[in-house]
Amino acid sequence: MITRSPRLDALLLWFGSRAGLLVVTLLGASLGGYLDGWRKWDATLFITIAQYGYDGEPGKPVDDGLPAFFPGLPLALRAVHTVVPDWAAAGLLVSLVAGAVAMVALSRLAEAEGASGWMAVAALLLFPMAVFLSAGYSESLFLAFAIPAWLAARQGRWPAAALLAAGASGVRITGLFLAAALVVEFVARRDSPRRAGWLVVPFVPLVAYSLYQYDRTGDWLAWKHAQQAGWGRDFAWPWEAWRTTWRAAMGSDDYAVAFRMEIVGAVVVVAALVWLLVLRRWSEAVYTGTQAAALMTSAYYLSIPRSLLLWFPLWVVVARVTTRRTWVLVLYAAISGPLMLLNAGRYLSGAWAG
Repeated sequence: MITRSPRLDALLLWFGSRAGLLVVTLLGASLGGYLDGWRKWDATLFITIAQYGYDGEPGKPVDDGLPAFFPGLPLALRAVHTVVPDWAAAGLLVSLVAGAVAMVALSRLAEAEGASGWMAVAALLLFPMAVFLSAGYSESLFLAFAIPAWLAARQGRWPAAALLAAGASGVRITGLFLAAALVVEFVARRDSPRRAGWLVVPFVPLVAYSLYQYDRTGDWLAWKHAQQAGWGRDFAWPWEAWRTTWRAAMGSDDYAVAFRMEIVGAVVVVAALVWLLVLRRWSEAVYTGTQAAALMTSAYYLSIPRSLLLWFPLWVVVARVTTRRTWVLVLYAAISGPLMLLNAGRYLSGAWAG
């Protein structure tokens, strides 16, 4: 009897899906044109930081939105660029390798929860926003730290969990929510108080980055104010954010399509959070709920569907359901898979896709 390896299944799904996406999106394009197609939106901003730092390209006006992006991915881009001369290609390579690590970790986490590892990976890769796991964005790199951190915490390996979570904190502000969830997980496990000191470690990169930006700009919350300056993301009550987004979604331009996706994403976010609460998965609810609260109290909805890529507890729960009811995964794939390809096409064409 041949025993299948969850790790091998995860890697086959990851590299197979990326190869398929490559074939579909490369048709009719030159290599240079193809790479330029991936250099869109935030990917360009990450490259700018990697090339020139947070002051931006010399001779051009300073982009006040750059501090919103944490330094983890720009540092990785600079390292890879020493051997890969094209910046866009460097971003794709970082996401490719980081994504492989993340998918193996997600598979292992699902297996530890009594679910099918490959189903968790498949559900994530078929999600409509999965194109951002391949693009030169920070999602894959964040997950490459965050999921192993969570797996280590579940195994009671708090030094490893803390150090990996610190890596995640250096990539995205989402690391703050992960750090808070680890505190809840530690309390829920009733682990030895002598190990509680490790819970401070994931907050260190956040403090260090704030200190760096304070030294540079005189603003302790430069990353937050950069979101306001670059994208107008001020605080708003949830009903105000919903109303603003709804009005934008009723328009007739291309952005209206994106805002409709935001509304659908918000509904899915709330449903997923309620699902986790019903299951009494308290630490996962803290991780996802704090993200939901931050996203849904912005002036308008932005990148809510894409944030679900980071909700690894959700994909584990989905795998638990589909392990018992395979037809659910088949139905999900039939609906979500085409949307994923459509959204990949939107991204590569320059349309806002997430």
